[in-house]
Amino acid sequence: MCKYLAKVTIKMIRKATQNDIDTIIEITKACAKHMINQEIFQWNEHYPSRAAFENDVNRNELYVLEIENHISGCIVVSTLMDDEYIPIRWLTPNNRNIYIHRVAIHPKHQGKGYARALMDFAEAFAIENNYTSIRLDTYSQNKRNQKFYELRGYKRLGNIYFPKQSIYPFYCYELII
Repeated sequence: MCKYLAKVTIKMIRKATQNDIDTIIEITKACAKHMINQEIFQWNEHYPSRAAFENDVNRNELYVLEIENHISGCIVVSTLMDDEYIPIRWLTPNNRNIYIHRVAIHPKHQGKGYARALMDFAEAFAIENNYTSIRLDTYSQNKRNQKFYELRGYKRLGNIYFPKQSIYPFYCYELII
């Protein structure tokens, strides 16, 4: 028998179902707790909500990341522009854009490139479906997320507010495809 075995992580991204929502809620609660422990008050008891994830599944816009057959992350890839985004001066016209929401990787899997894999998936989806750009927002107090998106080429464009989440703004970003 071989003394050294290679550690293999098998990952897959697929559309979520209603049956996945309980696990997704567990992941986002773990993420919220992890962020709060780092004094990043981005997610709370109001967001993300079960209703939001149910709506995402109904719109066929919620995807899950499976690692060794266990759901370990999620991403929403939407064509719907939220009203909060209307005042932003986007780089491209408001058609043929996708919007990224609720990116989450369970804390025990963070720092291993899985968020990158989810964003690679979303960006490939945008290219394959001839979208013009990808738009998203991230919390102004979450420097790690800002760096993550900026290193991927996303341009910071303006601020929006979600009063139920924070008194601090969320920064809007866009990447032209």
